[in-house]
Amino acid sequence: MVKVLTTKVYAASPEEIKSGMATDIYFVRTKRILEEAGLADLKVRMEAHAYSLPKGYEWAVLAGVEEALHILEGVPVDVYSVPEGTIFGKKEPIFVIEGRYADFAVYETALLGVLRFASSIATRTARMKKLAGDKTILYFGLRALHPAVYPAADRAAYIGGADGVSGVLSEKYLGVKPKGTMPHALIISFGDPRKAWAWFARLYKDETPVIALVDTFYDERVESLMAAELLGKDLYGVRLDTPSSRRGKMREIVEEVRWALSMKGYGHVKIIVSGGIGERQIVELRDVVDGFGVGTSISSAPNIDISMDIVAVDRGDGWEPISKRGKLPGAKTLYRCPPLENRIVLEGEDPGTCEDGSKPEKLLVKYIENGRLVRELPSLEEIRSYVLAQLEHASINEIV
Repeated sequence: MVKVLTTKVYAASPEEIKSGMATDIYFVRTKRILEEAGLADLKVRMEAHAYSLPKGYEWAVLAGVEEALHILEGVPVDVYSVPEGTIFGKKEPIFVIEGRYADFAVYETALLGVLRFASSIATRTARMKKLAGDKTILYFGLRALHPAVYPAADRAAYIGGADGVSGVLSEKYLGVKPKGTMPHALIISFGDPRKAWAWFARLYKDETPVIALVDTFYDERVESLMAAELLGKDLYGVRLDTPSSRRGKMREIVEEVRWALSMKGYGHVKIIVSGGIGERQIVELRDVVDGFGVGTSISSAPNIDISMDIVAVDRGDGWEPISKRGKLPGAKTLYRCPPLENRIVLEGEDPGTCEDGSKPEKLLVKYIENGRLVRELPSLEEIRSYVLAQLEHASINEIV
């Protein structure tokens, strides 16, 4: 007998996340134990931080704050955070919750989920954008993820500095118009790349730059010239998605295509490279291409290991610094000196002065008071601009 499927897509609903049902069982049990043991009123200060970063990383980009705040809105707690998009380092307090632990324990799983997922993608994208310089980075990595998180992934990549994202839902959820060229499937369906390019240009040249995929049946140089001769001024660029089995030295292929196009009077045609693009490929090709289509290396970004730990408790006699072994106890805050020097300071202590004599800016500020949002959240474009401004002063010392 054929089993009838009752669930079409295995994804937690926003209502399940908001209600605290999207959590680990041990938090549900912890909540009950605290209530039964008479500790329901125990107040704690819980701090989110990353005590380690992926190999080769010296900084990360905080993303997912808007979602985290939404999860906690209406819960009787105070929440402090650094602005979404802030570049941070190890051990720095970036997101803090104060309140009765029994009231918010069940949200820890979801909070860390959105912060770690978004920060990992945003950080990887920011590193690639930094390495690419003024060259375009387009995020095409949705197929490496569960479809339930497509808008979140596009949002994180865009925050990290991607110049475009491909998800159709990004326009609905983010207000970002999706970008993309064409798949090999379109060209194979026609059996002739020229027919596929012509139809794409006919239908979409007034909506999006025409970028021809030029490695389906013939040599990249041959197909690039075919596209240029066919489409003329309608051709904005060509995309090389050469599979690894046929790739050889990608830089030499790009240089050959560039030479051939320029020699025939098509020097204006842009060259976009995609397929297995990572940090090393960006460094190798950034001076000979105009942009990169990046997918799996962003979607499968090294995890930014954000954790949440209690650093102070109030048992009725005021705040008491406390923490598990290996973590720094006490309520802390974060300040910044320009351009990108972060300082961890115990709450209430003087952060000192910056090298230029100015007073450090306090980054960790209150966003929620007793469940109510008290600070206006920035737009997506403002967050992205904030990240890009910081990237001008960030450095990458190891390519991974």
